[in-house]
Amino acid sequence: MPGSRGDSPDGPAISARSAPALACAMLGGMTQPAHPLPTAALPRLRARHPKIAFADAVPRHWFGGLALPTHVANGVNLLFPAGERFFVRSVKHYLERFRDDPEMSAQIRGFFGQEGSHAREHERFFATMEAQGYEIRKFLEVYQHISFDIIEKAVPPVLRLATTAACEHFTALLAEVVFDNGALDKAHPLMRELLTWHAAEELEHKTVAFDVLKHVDARYSVRVGGLAIATALLAGWWVAATAMLLRQDRVPRAQRRRERSLMKGWRARPHSVARDIFARGIRDYLRRDFHPSDRPDPPQSAEYLRTAFPA
Repeated sequence: MPGSRGDSPDGPAISARSAPALACAMLGGMTQPAHPLPTAALPRLRARHPKIAFADAVPRHWFGGLALPTHVANGVNLLFPAGERFFVRSVKHYLERFRDDPEMSAQIRGFFGQEGSHAREHERFFATMEAQGYEIRKFLEVYQHISFDIIEKAVPPVLRLATTAACEHFTALLAEVVFDNGALDKAHPLMRELLTWHAAEELEHKTVAFDVLKHVDARYSVRVGGLAIATALLAGWWVAATAMLLRQDRVPRAQRRRERSLMKGWRARPHSVARDIFARGIRDYLRRDFHPSDRPDPPQSAEYLRTAFPA
């Protein structure tokens, strides 16, 4: 997923080419030794379609009536559709390698279906944001241009796959936060429904891109190169999107500080994107024996899918 730290609505402050170039230099030759896939039974993945009726029902500041948490969430919402398509294209490049493995092929196609559904549903929410008065099209155009016209063309396929696997690790950690008791209590019910559904499916398919990468190229350097790109791009675009929305709301820094204090009162241990997503995610991912299945999923995620989308 594409960016770097910066407040510009037009994108990250650092060059979009810098992180990929650095990672490519780290990797050297791009040989791709195959690695056997896990033999454990894989869950059946299917796309679900919640059909959330956003319309005009979602208020401008839908997270506890506060601008800051709303736009932290809105910021990552803006990244999802193009990000999901980037992930699908990165994995699809290697689909043919699994033609003799029907179980893994089914997993990959299930991953495609779920990610495509996520992209469409989050894109539907863009219309609500625009109806609320936010100008998001310029940001989206720059984000998509850098994602597909620069990053996708400049980075070798295996490194795009490694970037996807690392991003999927970060989104799985974000999904765990969603299922932490009370994390979305202050969110509008329709947004809670959107984020809960997306989070549950992210946890359900969290191993797919990593397993494809491990089969295609199991080198630790490739995995770490993808992590470097994913961290720079995801963190940077998320900061840029959030800052762009806060500027449109003309939220002064003093108000942001007050809102942070209010948010701390919501929970005994408030969530931190830097700590719970990036610091934890990088630490875990750097273990040589890491696998996404090492972390058990919150039991609420599977229960939610069973009750909200009965087979």
